[in-house]
Order: sequence, then C-alpha cells, then structure tokens
Amino acid sequence: MDCLANPTCSDVTLPALALREPSRWYALYTYPRHEKTVREQLRSRCVEVFFPTFTRVSQWRDRKVKINDPVFPGYVFTRIQLSERSRVLCVPGVVRMLSYNGAPAPIDDSELEAVKLCLERGVAIEVQPFLEVGERVRVRSGVLMGVEGLISHSAKNRTLIVPISLINQSVAVEVDAGLLELLVTTGQADS
Repeated sequence: MDCLANPTCSDVTLPALALREPSRWYALYTYPRHEKTVREQLRSRCVEVFFPTFTRVSQWRDRKVKINDPVFPGYVFTRIQLSERSRVLCVPGVVRMLSYNGAPAPIDDSELEAVKLCLERGVAIEVQPFLEVGERVRVRSGVLMGVEGLISHSAKNRTLIVPISLINQSVAVEVDAGLLELLVTTGQADS
C-alpha cells in the first residue's frame, strides 16, 4: 500500500471506539473531472480508494489515442471507518459523501468486488444506466464466475448489468446466457 512508504502516514492514533468500528465502502461525489485528483489526494492521506476506469480509443486530428475514462464519472469510492469521514470530506474536489436519510450510506462490498472482478479479468465493459427491472442472476462458470447482477435482454445479445445501486449506475458485460443462473430473491415464491 502507498502509505507504508509515506512517512506522513505513520503514528496515526485513533480512539479505541474507532478501532472496533468496521471499515465500509462509501461513494464520494466529486466536482466534474476531479476524480483523479481526489484519488491521488486520498492515496497521499493513506485512505483506501477505488476509482475504476476503462480505456477507449479516441480519434484525434492526426492520430488515435487511448484514453482512460472513469467508469462512474463524478464518483470515487473509499473504504473508511465512519469516524474517519472528515479525512475524506476535507479533500479538495470532494463535494459530499453520498447519504441516505442524512446518514452516510455504505455500499455493499459485493457490488464493488463484482466491478473489480470484471476489470481485473479484462472483460470489455461499457457504462450502462442503472436498471431497476430485470432478473437478478449469477454467473455459474467462466472468467466471471460468481459475479451477480441484473440481466438485460437486447436484440443482439444478453448483457449482465453489474449495479452500484447507491449511485444509480452500473457497468455492463456481454455474457453467454447459458452461463447464468437465476437468483431467488426474498419475496419470490418457489414454483
């Protein structure tokens, strides 16, 4: 981790209560196009950060260039104890931490882990709007085995939508429908 080599990060003292508090993932909303700056500022303060990007090819006047764009523009994810939120809210470029009913809203680890897995395995992703409709599925085998998401039916293929529900955004990956298994959600009757 970056902070092991950073002498400014040593000797951090936390109250005993904070040591028992679990670290959770939270979404930080940033000023437009400040995501990379916020990521670097958080890293320099020894705060765990996740900022997913994807590569796209852009045609410039004289050549094609590869550009890393954020998967979720305007958002950076940080894993902190809630008592540490002032450390991230004072970072230049951070507008606010996403909240629900006035309290910071944690993100399920499984949602971010699914996005990480898609990126680590080199699967081509595209940004999709969050879909509230559709069946919840899990990939049974292959490189994305264990990834859960929503299935979207399109005219030419099937797409697995991996949501980050707190920010109402998601990523999409193409999957073979034969690799998917339906997840029974609470409230569904067995038939």
